[in-house]
Amino acid sequence: MSEKLRMAQYGTKHGHAQGVLQVMLNHPGVEVVGVYEPDSARQKQVEGSGDGAWGKVRFVDNPSEFLDDPTVVAVSSEGSNRESLVFTEQIVAAEKHVFYDKPAGDDYERFEHVVEQARRQNTLLQMGYMFRKHDGFERITAWARSGFLGHIFQVRAHMSTWIPEQNPEGIFTGREGLAHHEGGVMYDLGGHVLDQVVWILGRPSRVTGFLQHATSETPGVMDNTLGVFEYDNAIATVDITAMEPRPMARRFEVYGTKGSAIMEPFEPADTVRLVLENDQGEYKKGVNTIKIEDRPRYVGTFAEFVRNIRGESEPLRSLDHELLVQETLMRVTGGLDT
Repeated sequence: MSEKLRMAQYGTKHGHAQGVLQVMLNHPGVEVVGVYEPDSARQKQVEGSGDGAWGKVRFVDNPSEFLDDPTVVAVSSEGSNRESLVFTEQIVAAEKHVFYDKPAGDDYERFEHVVEQARRQNTLLQMGYMFRKHDGFERITAWARSGFLGHIFQVRAHMSTWIPEQNPEGIFTGREGLAHHEGGVMYDLGGHVLDQVVWILGRPSRVTGFLQHATSETPGVMDNTLGVFEYDNAIATVDITAMEPRPMARRFEVYGTKGSAIMEPFEPADTVRLVLENDQGEYKKGVNTIKIEDRPRYVGTFAEFVRNIRGESEPLRSLDHELLVQETLMRVTGGLDT
């Protein structure tokens, strides 16, 4: 399969929609045939902006233009958090592969049905968790999963951000938008690091969420959040807030009986502090400071998605893993019983 893969985008209101579209446009093996935005006011806004990727694509009047086109093999689902699951359901029903930006809606059973349909028809469904090809996360999770760090007994993730009170024009990415979802900022961002936590430790036996309205003017938005994930022989914690001063101190830590790995910040990526009880391979006993590559978001994961479609590689995560991340996110934000 040497010709370009024909793809489209469904929705423009996700916070990463423009960035993902630009990655699609930049990929030499992809032809972007169109974008559909069901909100006419939003379509006029982005079409008239002349901003980056929006000015390089054709907007279509109906999603059937690509959903019913057998030459279009894949679609990116880039609706807002409150609409993206419906879009993804339609994409999978049309038997298209889907690059689905996070999180997977707030109806777990519905997402489960979508995944099972994709499984039955051998349709690829890749969630847009942006650290799967991150140099530091790849190294740390490989060390943790291989036994290099010994028995992993604790994982900590801090992924706070600063989000404006009001929604930017046309989208729901401000704290006003987060208030629509029970888990607030944990619901919006938690999946990125939970993707890494459950990749290392698997399904937690018990999940406890602490969701607090701390400083925001927007009533009811959970802007200060903590999740505790208990295992038989390990504990993981994830804390995320919506009002941390920039630049944020995003941090990922893994502790095992033979060593530990700490990465701060992980955006922009710089170094990993690896501590080992004894010499192992190329690394020495004690503190090793390892320089890591700062890779752009989505480029690597989307390139892997293209290779998957072409049959050149296997998916970075299984459908069962995609379900586990969403289940864990719903458990910590109150959408599922723990």
